[in-house]
Amino acid sequence: MTQGSPEVRAFYIDALTHLSQSKIPFLVGGALALAHYTRIERQTKDVDLFLRSADIGRALDFFRGLGYRADVPFPHWLGKVYCDNEYMDLIFGSGNGVTAVDNGWFEHSVETEILGVAVRLCPPEETLWSKAFVQERERFDGADVLHLLHRLGPSLDWHRLLSRFGPHWRVLFAHVVMFGFVYPDQRHRIPAWVVDELTTRFIADRSDSADAVCNGTLLSREQYLHDLTRLAYDDARIEPRGRLTHKEVAIWTAAIGDKE
Repeated sequence: MTQGSPEVRAFYIDALTHLSQSKIPFLVGGALALAHYTRIERQTKDVDLFLRSADIGRALDFFRGLGYRADVPFPHWLGKVYCDNEYMDLIFGSGNGVTAVDNGWFEHSVETEILGVAVRLCPPEETLWSKAFVQERERFDGADVLHLLHRLGPSLDWHRLLSRFGPHWRVLFAHVVMFGFVYPDQRHRIPAWVVDELTTRFIADRSDSADAVCNGTLLSREQYLHDLTRLAYDDARIEPRGRLTHKEVAIWTAAIGDKE
Protein backbone atom coordinates (compact mmCIF):
# COMPACT_ATOMS: atom_id res chain seq x y z
CA MET A 1 0.00 0.00 0.00
CA THR A 2 1.02 3.63 -0.38
CA GLN A 3 3.78 4.61 1.96
CA GLY A 4 3.25 8.05 3.42
CA SER A 5 2.45 10.11 6.44
CA PRO A 6 -0.66 9.51 8.55
CA GLU A 7 -2.12 12.65 6.98
CA VAL A 8 -1.68 11.24 3.48
CA ARG A 9 -3.24 7.92 4.40
CA ALA A 10 -6.10 9.78 6.09
CA PHE A 11 -6.71 11.63 2.82
CA TYR A 12 -6.90 8.40 0.84
CA ILE A 13 -9.12 6.70 3.41
CA ASP A 14 -11.48 9.67 3.57
CA ALA A 15 -11.70 9.93 -0.22
CA LEU A 16 -12.23 6.19 -0.76
CA THR A 17 -14.74 5.91 2.07
CA HIS A 18 -16.90 8.79 0.94
CA LEU A 19 -16.74 7.88 -2.73
CA SER A 20 -17.65 4.26 -2.00
CA GLN A 21 -20.71 5.51 -0.12
CA SER A 22 -21.77 7.65 -3.03
CA LYS A 23 -23.59 6.44 -6.14
CA ILE A 24 -20.61 7.19 -8.36
CA PRO A 25 -19.08 3.96 -9.74
CA PHE A 26 -15.28 3.81 -9.59
CA LEU A 27 -12.44 1.32 -9.68
CA VAL A 28 -9.00 1.35 -8.11
CA GLY A 29 -6.08 0.77 -10.45
CA GLY A 30 -2.43 1.67 -10.80
CA ALA A 31 0.16 0.33 -8.36
CA LEU A 32 -2.49 -0.87 -5.93
CA ALA A 33 -4.18 -3.09 -8.52
CA LEU A 34 -0.82 -4.30 -9.76
CA ALA A 35 0.20 -5.26 -6.22
CA HIS A 36 -3.01 -7.25 -5.81
CA TYR A 37 -2.51 -9.18 -9.04
CA THR A 38 1.27 -9.69 -9.02
CA ARG A 39 2.07 -9.53 -5.28
CA ILE A 40 4.72 -6.94 -6.15
CA GLU A 41 4.37 -3.91 -3.89
CA ARG A 42 6.16 -0.65 -4.50
CA GLN A 43 5.98 2.86 -3.23
CA THR A 44 3.41 4.92 -5.08
CA LYS A 45 2.93 8.66 -4.87
CA ASP A 46 -0.83 8.63 -5.38
CA VAL A 47 -3.98 6.56 -5.79
CA ASP A 48 -5.42 5.98 -9.26
CA LEU A 49 -9.20 5.86 -9.51
CA PHE A 50 -10.84 4.84 -12.79
CA LEU A 51 -14.26 6.17 -13.80
CA ARG A 52 -16.35 6.40 -16.94
CA SER A 53 -16.09 9.78 -18.63
CA ALA A 54 -19.79 10.37 -18.02
CA ASP A 55 -19.14 10.27 -14.26
CA ILE A 56 -16.11 12.57 -14.07
CA GLY A 57 -18.11 15.77 -13.65
CA ARG A 58 -20.11 14.28 -10.78
CA ALA A 59 -16.96 12.96 -9.13
CA LEU A 60 -15.22 16.34 -9.31
CA ASP A 61 -18.24 18.10 -7.81
CA PHE A 62 -18.47 15.40 -5.14
CA PHE A 63 -14.89 15.93 -3.99
CA ARG A 64 -15.24 19.70 -4.12
CA GLY A 65 -18.23 19.29 -1.83
CA LEU A 66 -15.93 17.51 0.63
CA GLY A 67 -13.60 20.50 0.60
CA TYR A 68 -10.96 19.17 -1.77
CA ARG A 69 -9.63 20.98 -4.80
CA ALA A 70 -10.39 19.14 -8.03
CA ASP A 71 -9.80 19.87 -11.71
CA VAL A 72 -9.26 18.28 -15.13
CA PRO A 73 -5.77 19.13 -16.40
CA PHE A 74 -6.21 16.90 -19.46
CA PRO A 75 -9.82 16.91 -20.71
CA HIS A 76 -9.39 13.80 -22.84
CA TRP A 77 -8.39 11.41 -20.05
CA LEU A 78 -7.43 12.70 -16.58
CA GLY A 79 -8.79 14.59 -13.59
CA LYS A 80 -7.14 15.20 -10.22
CA VAL A 81 -8.23 15.63 -6.61
CA TYR A 82 -5.84 17.48 -4.30
CA CYS A 83 -5.25 17.58 -0.57
CA ASP A 84 -2.43 20.06 0.04
CA ASN A 85 0.52 18.62 -1.93
CA GLU A 86 -0.99 15.15 -2.30
CA TYR A 87 -3.41 14.09 -5.00
CA MET A 88 -5.44 11.28 -6.52
CA ASP A 89 -5.83 10.71 -10.24
CA LEU A 90 -9.30 10.33 -11.69
CA ILE A 91 -8.66 8.40 -14.90
CA PHE A 92 -11.31 7.94 -17.57
CA GLY A 93 -9.11 7.19 -20.57
CA SER A 94 -5.47 7.34 -21.58
CA GLY A 95 -3.08 9.93 -22.91
CA ASN A 96 -3.10 8.28 -26.33
CA GLY A 97 -6.89 8.08 -26.49
CA VAL A 98 -6.93 4.28 -26.92
CA THR A 99 -7.93 2.73 -23.59
CA ALA A 100 -11.13 4.50 -22.61
CA VAL A 101 -12.87 3.30 -19.45
CA ASP A 102 -16.19 1.72 -20.42
CA ASN A 103 -18.75 -0.65 -18.91
CA GLY A 104 -16.52 -3.67 -19.53
CA TRP A 105 -14.06 -2.44 -16.93
CA PHE A 106 -16.81 -2.59 -14.30
CA GLU A 107 -18.37 -5.85 -15.48
CA HIS A 108 -15.09 -7.70 -14.98
CA SER A 109 -13.75 -5.81 -11.95
CA VAL A 110 -12.42 -7.61 -8.87
CA GLU A 111 -13.54 -7.02 -5.32
CA THR A 112 -10.94 -6.36 -2.60
CA GLU A 113 -10.16 -4.07 0.32
CA ILE A 114 -7.86 -1.04 0.31
CA LEU A 115 -7.02 0.72 3.60
CA GLY A 116 -9.96 -1.00 5.21
CA VAL A 117 -12.39 0.17 2.53
CA ALA A 118 -14.21 -2.32 0.30
CA VAL A 119 -13.50 -1.37 -3.32
CA ARG A 120 -13.35 -2.92 -6.76
CA LEU A 121 -10.16 -3.13 -8.82
CA CYS A 122 -9.66 -2.61 -12.53
CA PRO A 123 -9.70 -6.05 -14.21
CA PRO A 124 -6.30 -7.59 -14.94
CA GLU A 125 -7.04 -7.59 -18.68
CA GLU A 126 -7.75 -3.86 -18.78
CA THR A 127 -4.79 -3.19 -16.50
CA LEU A 128 -2.52 -5.04 -18.92
CA TRP A 129 -4.13 -3.39 -21.95
CA SER A 130 -3.61 0.13 -20.66
CA LYS A 131 -0.06 -0.50 -19.43
CA ALA A 132 1.04 -2.10 -22.70
CA PHE A 133 1.01 1.31 -24.42
CA VAL A 134 3.08 3.13 -21.78
CA GLN A 135 6.50 3.24 -23.43
CA GLU A 136 7.87 6.67 -22.64
CA ARG A 137 11.56 7.44 -22.28
CA GLU A 138 11.07 8.20 -18.58
CA ARG A 139 8.41 5.56 -17.90
CA PHE A 140 8.07 2.12 -19.42
CA ASP A 141 5.41 -0.24 -18.06
CA GLY A 142 6.64 -3.30 -19.95
CA ALA A 143 7.84 -5.04 -16.79
CA ASP A 144 4.38 -4.57 -15.27
CA VAL A 145 2.83 -6.24 -18.32
CA LEU A 146 5.24 -9.17 -18.12
CA HIS A 147 4.66 -9.59 -14.39
CA LEU A 148 0.92 -9.73 -15.03
CA LEU A 149 1.49 -12.38 -17.69
CA HIS A 150 3.78 -14.32 -15.38
CA ARG A 151 1.28 -14.34 -12.54
CA LEU A 152 -2.02 -14.58 -14.40
CA GLY A 153 -1.24 -15.76 -17.94
CA PRO A 154 -3.28 -19.00 -17.94
CA SER A 155 -6.30 -17.41 -16.24
CA LEU A 156 -6.59 -14.26 -18.34
CA ASP A 157 -9.59 -13.85 -20.62
CA TRP A 158 -7.50 -13.91 -23.78
CA HIS A 159 -10.42 -13.57 -26.17
CA ARG A 160 -11.43 -10.35 -24.43
CA LEU A 161 -7.83 -9.18 -24.28
CA LEU A 162 -7.36 -9.70 -28.01
CA SER A 163 -10.59 -7.82 -28.59
CA ARG A 164 -9.35 -4.93 -26.43
CA PHE A 165 -6.18 -4.55 -28.48
CA GLY A 166 -8.12 -4.84 -31.74
CA PRO A 167 -6.12 -3.32 -34.62
CA HIS A 168 -3.23 -2.68 -32.22
CA TRP A 169 -2.58 -6.41 -31.73
CA ARG A 170 1.09 -5.96 -32.64
CA VAL A 171 1.60 -4.17 -29.31
CA LEU A 172 0.34 -7.25 -27.47
CA PHE A 173 2.40 -9.52 -29.72
CA ALA A 174 5.54 -7.56 -28.86
CA HIS A 175 4.93 -8.10 -25.15
CA VAL A 176 4.20 -11.80 -25.70
CA VAL A 177 7.49 -12.19 -27.57
CA MET A 178 9.38 -10.33 -24.85
CA PHE A 179 7.75 -12.50 -22.18
CA GLY A 180 9.28 -15.58 -23.78
CA PHE A 181 12.67 -13.89 -23.68
CA VAL A 182 12.44 -12.75 -20.06
CA TYR A 183 10.93 -16.00 -18.75
CA PRO A 184 12.09 -18.83 -21.05
CA ASP A 185 10.94 -21.43 -18.50
CA GLN A 186 7.42 -19.95 -18.35
CA ARG A 187 6.48 -19.66 -22.01
CA HIS A 188 3.70 -22.15 -21.41
CA ARG A 189 1.85 -19.50 -19.39
CA ILE A 190 0.79 -17.86 -22.64
CA PRO A 191 -1.78 -20.21 -24.21
CA ALA A 192 -0.41 -21.83 -27.36
CA TRP A 193 -3.45 -20.77 -29.37
CA VAL A 194 -2.75 -17.11 -28.53
CA VAL A 195 0.84 -17.36 -29.75
CA ASP A 196 -0.34 -19.18 -32.87
CA GLU A 197 -3.05 -16.59 -33.55
CA LEU A 198 -0.71 -13.62 -33.19
CA THR A 199 2.05 -15.31 -35.19
CA THR A 200 -0.40 -16.11 -37.99
CA ARG A 201 -1.51 -12.48 -38.08
CA PHE A 202 2.10 -11.32 -38.19
CA ILE A 203 3.04 -13.62 -41.05
CA ALA A 204 -0.05 -12.59 -43.02
CA ASP A 205 0.51 -8.87 -42.48
CA ARG A 206 4.17 -8.17 -43.15
CA SER A 207 3.87 -6.05 -46.29
CA ASP A 208 4.24 -2.28 -46.21
CA SER A 209 1.16 -0.16 -45.74
CA ALA A 210 0.38 2.71 -48.05
CA ASP A 211 -0.80 4.71 -45.06
CA ALA A 212 1.87 7.24 -44.00
CA VAL A 213 0.93 7.26 -40.33
CA CYS A 214 3.16 7.02 -37.26
CA ASN A 215 1.66 4.74 -34.62
CA GLY A 216 4.55 5.51 -32.31
CA THR A 217 2.55 8.37 -30.80
CA LEU A 218 0.25 5.73 -29.30
CA LEU A 219 3.25 4.57 -27.26
CA SER A 220 4.99 7.87 -26.44
CA ARG A 221 3.76 11.44 -26.64
CA GLU A 222 7.35 12.72 -26.98
CA GLN A 223 9.64 10.25 -28.69
CA TYR A 224 7.93 10.42 -32.09
CA LEU A 225 7.38 14.16 -32.41
CA HIS A 226 10.31 14.23 -34.83
CA ASP A 227 8.39 11.87 -37.11
CA LEU A 228 5.41 14.22 -37.14
CA THR A 229 7.24 17.51 -37.56
CA ARG A 230 10.26 16.54 -39.66
CA LEU A 231 9.16 13.43 -41.52
CA ALA A 232 5.56 14.59 -42.07
CA TYR A 233 3.90 11.44 -40.78
CA ASP A 234 0.26 11.64 -39.74
CA ASP A 235 -0.47 11.28 -36.03
CA ALA A 236 -2.31 8.04 -35.21
CA ARG A 237 -3.94 9.66 -32.18
CA ILE A 238 -5.86 12.30 -34.12
CA GLU A 239 -9.29 11.90 -35.68
CA PRO A 240 -10.31 10.16 -37.87
CA ARG A 241 -7.57 7.57 -37.22
CA GLY A 242 -7.67 8.04 -33.47
CA ARG A 243 -10.05 9.51 -30.91
CA LEU A 244 -8.28 12.76 -30.09
CA THR A 245 -8.64 16.23 -31.52
CA HIS A 246 -5.75 18.48 -32.52
CA LYS A 247 -6.47 20.62 -29.45
CA GLU A 248 -6.36 17.66 -27.05
CA VAL A 249 -3.05 16.49 -28.49
CA ALA A 250 -1.64 20.03 -28.25
CA ILE A 251 -2.55 20.25 -24.55
CA TRP A 252 -1.02 16.84 -23.87
CA THR A 253 2.15 17.68 -25.79
CA ALA A 254 2.56 21.05 -24.09
CA ALA A 255 2.73 19.30 -20.70
CA ILE A 256 5.69 17.08 -21.60
CA GLY A 257 7.97 19.11 -19.36
CA ASP A 258 5.71 18.60 -16.35
CA LYS A 259 7.18 15.52 -14.68
CA GLU A 260 4.18 15.20 -12.32
